[in-house]
Amino acid sequence: MADGSDSDQDITYRAPVGCVDLRAFDVEGNAYEIYACHDCLPWHAEVVIVDGEILVREWHAVGCPQFQELIQD
Repeated sequence: MADGSDSDQDITYRAPVGCVDLRAFDVEGNAYEIYACHDCLPWHAEVVIVDGEILVREWHAVGCPQFQELIQD
């Protein structure tokens, strides 16, 4: 990266990524709709089963504002 750049603000395909697990269904059993993140390029999602629960694992650039908001909750 060029001098003066901040890796915490990098949202390119080369950015470091992190993930967060989110519920796939609401309390009534309806599936949540998943939309791509418009704030970072490396965003992608996968369905995982953790302790018998179906979750959606979203991957974002660690500097993505939406990712930062998700991990603060």
